[in-house]
Amino acid sequence: VLDLYRQAEEFWQEIIPNHDNETILITAHNGINRCLILSALGMSPSYYHTIQQSNCCINVLNFNGKLGDEVQLESLNQTSHLGLPLPDFRPEQKQGLRLLLVRHGETEWNRMSRFQGVKDIPLNDNGRQQAQKASDFLKDITIDFAVTSPLLRPKETAEIILQNHSEVTLTTKKDLEEISHGLWEGKLEKEIEAEYPGLLAQWKEKPETVQMPEGENLDQVWERAVNSWHEIIKENLEEGKMKTGLVTAHDAINKVIICYLLGLKPANFWNIKQGNGAVTVIDYPKGLEGMPIFQAIDITTHLSDSVFDRTAMGAL
Repeated sequence: VLDLYRQAEEFWQEIIPNHDNETILITAHNGINRCLILSALGMSPSYYHTIQQSNCCINVLNFNGKLGDEVQLESLNQTSHLGLPLPDFRPEQKQGLRLLLVRHGETEWNRMSRFQGVKDIPLNDNGRQQAQKASDFLKDITIDFAVTSPLLRPKETAEIILQNHSEVTLTTKKDLEEISHGLWEGKLEKEIEAEYPGLLAQWKEKPETVQMPEGENLDQVWERAVNSWHEIIKENLEEGKMKTGLVTAHDAINKVIICYLLGLKPANFWNIKQGNGAVTVIDYPKGLEGMPIFQAIDITTHLSDSVFDRTAMGAL
């Protein structure tokens, strides 16, 4: 794996400088694909087994410069074009947990790029349509339990998804609430820049260093989101059973959880994309004692006909 990881690094160093502002199609193999993704994101080779690569799956990586500059993982292991909405459980897997981590649908503030944080903004019509498409996408998937942030936008998203799973009770966890942006909430970027010169650029470049005015920082969000995630796993693991749970939350919460599980840090916050209505699939074949397996990240193909995430690029 270490040899393959170095091979992947050398490939990126050779290829990326020659294709500025272009889209590159790379077809390869399971092992090298994993190492290409790991090395692009600066992940440790020890996480080799945490990412799944199905036959003919599609991954999307967005480079903003050379290897070592910011790279965004837009999506991992898309398989819906194969008639397989989500990758199957491994045949040998007889017990464990699968969590479907979903970001809420679009709100009017998302569309406007207005920071919302813990302001309780409901879904807009497009957001409800996104939630309905997620519901249709997951209608044939067995769901055994569901947990949501108590804010309106993820709660309504979960309720729409669960229309096809009426037997499932939806519970809430307050620690899944979005990051508190404090005095930024309700404001557009130009308004934030006018009132807090330079702080927005710092948030985009070094998010781990920013304390939101009268709000939170990423370390605080990291602690409560990861603790809540572990609680969900502990509360729902059952020996000898395979269970699937729905977790609906927010952009920052989902990114923090994914970063943590991939061995990344708060500084890597922008390396992960989470579209409105996107589905991420995480398996725990050995419970909390074993490493999780990402079967898919940021699947949005149910929302449009594109392999690319076309959801709003709005504020958090």
